[in-house]
Amino acid sequence: MARDEILREDELLRSQQDEDDRSVEGPPNDDSGLAGSPEGLSESADPLGLSLRPRSLDEFVGQSELKRRLSVILEAARRRNQPPDHFLFAGPPGLGKTSLSGIVANEMGVTLHVTSGPALERPGDLAAILTKLGHGDVLFIDEIHRLSRSVEEVLYPAMEDFQLDIVVGKGPAASSIRLTLPPFTLIGATTRTGMITGPLRDRFGLVARLDYYNDDELEAIVLRAAGILHVDIEVEGAWEIARRSRGTPRIANRLLRRVRDYAEVRGDGTISEATAKKGLKLFGVDELGLDKVDRAILNAICVQFNGGPVGLSTVAISVGEQPETVEDMYEPFLIQQGMIARTPRGRVAMPAAWAHLGLALPADRGGLPSLFD
Repeated sequence: MARDEILREDELLRSQQDEDDRSVEGPPNDDSGLAGSPEGLSESADPLGLSLRPRSLDEFVGQSELKRRLSVILEAARRRNQPPDHFLFAGPPGLGKTSLSGIVANEMGVTLHVTSGPALERPGDLAAILTKLGHGDVLFIDEIHRLSRSVEEVLYPAMEDFQLDIVVGKGPAASSIRLTLPPFTLIGATTRTGMITGPLRDRFGLVARLDYYNDDELEAIVLRAAGILHVDIEVEGAWEIARRSRGTPRIANRLLRRVRDYAEVRGDGTISEATAKKGLKLFGVDELGLDKVDRAILNAICVQFNGGPVGLSTVAISVGEQPETVEDMYEPFLIQQGMIARTPRGRVAMPAAWAHLGLALPADRGGLPSLFD
């Protein structure tokens, strides 16, 4: 039995060492540079200092209601000299959930540790991260709804009592060791609030949903990003980029970079309204912010399937995408713009879709079909 316990202890140590190695590199596909720096940006991750992420609530544009709530919570925590409560940020991708977690850590003057739900495969992975947290540190878990059940069970006592239960051994020789953790703040981000289990959701002190941004807010974001990137841009050019950004800052920053490239190669380096229009046209972004896949979805429903109704899987196959990708990334914006609608029988094209594609609306397509059409 002693040999088995030694082997399991060795396995736990290896798991912690692996996690140490991963934490140095940062999570996959994360270029924010947020890990391991109280200021929210590590020098090695951003050697040119060109990160577009805001560092404080004052720099963060939009989400005014959430900012007011966070400012009160963080100020109260500072006065009590305690870590703030746990936060859950929900909403579509690209609205600032990761940036807000960095702001919380920066406002409190502590270190931000970044990971993601899919990366925490075993309870030992989570235990390795939790045991490295300092007093008041912020642990940010992206896509927290994808945590496995076993990992989630370990998280409950850590969130409530700052205790970590570790089981050593198996069978009659098994024993439970309880470790005391320093108080910390957990910030979870999710794009699917409905997939968060009730017990986990109830342990967050603040559950907030981020909304899409309006064009004025996106214009301010584009102008701020242009200043950081040292891009010469006119207000009209910033507005043209902002209004085609689908209410999402991440898309606005991406379009700004592409238009900057166009202005440097095909223009004089200045982003004017005309330059922005030509650059966006070159990269396939139309007047409403729709890209090639959006237009392919509309064309499939309107032309191939005569306006629908047509099933999600059929639409996805016709445009060469996965159904989950179409449902999560493309459909929400098309529905918001009144282009398509979801019905019990499938997706149908609305009059706005036909008009945007420059097609004549069939006489029998004036509205939503009934179940008996």
